[in-house]
Amino acid sequence: MSNLLDYLDWRGDLSLESSPFNEVDNLLFAELSFLDLAGIVPDVGAGESVELCQAVSEYFRRNKGKKIHMGVLVPNEIVSMAEKMAMSCRFAHMRLNCFHSCLDTDREVQFAALTIELGDGTIYIAFRGTDDTLVGWKEDFNMAFCPIVPSQRMAVEYVQRTAALYPGCGIRIGGHSKGGNLTVYSAVCCGEEIQKRILGLYNNDGPGFKESLVGTAGYQRIRDRLVTIVPESSVVGMLLEHDDNYTVVRSHEQGIYQHDGFSWEVLGRSFVHVDDISAEGRNNDKAIRSFIGELDDQQRSLFVDALFEVLGSTNAQTLTELESDPMKAVSNMIKSYKELNKEARQILSRAIKVLLQVGTENLRGGLEEKGQEIKKLLKLK
Repeated sequence: MSNLLDYLDWRGDLSLESSPFNEVDNLLFAELSFLDLAGIVPDVGAGESVELCQAVSEYFRRNKGKKIHMGVLVPNEIVSMAEKMAMSCRFAHMRLNCFHSCLDTDREVQFAALTIELGDGTIYIAFRGTDDTLVGWKEDFNMAFCPIVPSQRMAVEYVQRTAALYPGCGIRIGGHSKGGNLTVYSAVCCGEEIQKRILGLYNNDGPGFKESLVGTAGYQRIRDRLVTIVPESSVVGMLLEHDDNYTVVRSHEQGIYQHDGFSWEVLGRSFVHVDDISAEGRNNDKAIRSFIGELDDQQRSLFVDALFEVLGSTNAQTLTELESDPMKAVSNMIKSYKELNKEARQILSRAIKVLLQVGTENLRGGLEEKGQEIKKLLKLK
């Protein structure tokens, strides 16, 4: 069950000349964008690029040797990954530029992007996925009823400005989770001239859109270069409207935890591919789509506002803060829930039932899989 960290141990000594860019490199860059590189890597047009090894060294220096916690649902393995990349022949001397980050509670936007100069005349634009902040999760949920959210507009602008800074370079764009959504949206809307320069687009288990982009001219122009990667029991990557052309990879986790890119199994210079989404994944998709499909835009908006009103009653700004005192948080949330109007309570209750159903099915599937493994071992013995 090898993963991204094993890939760096195996192939970190191979240059791009000896082993060209691949889908695993893509996910490494997407995960790298989760590091807070403000003040280390210049913003768009604000200075010269910095070697990856120097940027990572400065990142650790600024954290003064403290244990770095990335967040409740953001993998802490990103820290080890960055350290290994900084020590590898393959990545150490690539250059980082155009780090831009925005977190605005009033506008309900959480956005960050990073550009990597690969050293072969190409760049990779990495869009950060959802971080530990509640406002980041609120923006994600807003996608269920908003045709466009602020991060999507910012992603288009970022690609346009960055492409202008690198006029002769081929462009790759990628991201994990919400970063995958921003990848697709920015590529569809950045303009035909920039689209001609795009070498590859990597949507790593990113959610779809309220309204399908598949039929647009912009999408059709870039469709042949779009790689959508999802795990076997994908939940996030199956949400909302999306193209059904995707690559499925094996994960050593169960259910929603397969969303973690560090759970995706790696062999050589690619992920371990499987034929299709698992039955568990299809059941998850069916249950969640059924719930979302029952709600019109007004009800979806009511659901999202109610959910985050309940979460906000804890005064937490991040999932980490929410987790730090769970008893107090639950008490505040129950009180806030009771104060909601009847329709909001009903929708929240329905959502909780759907999540419990999905969780139960995932648990059952995991137990059945473990049972089969145990039977095989007993037969062998």
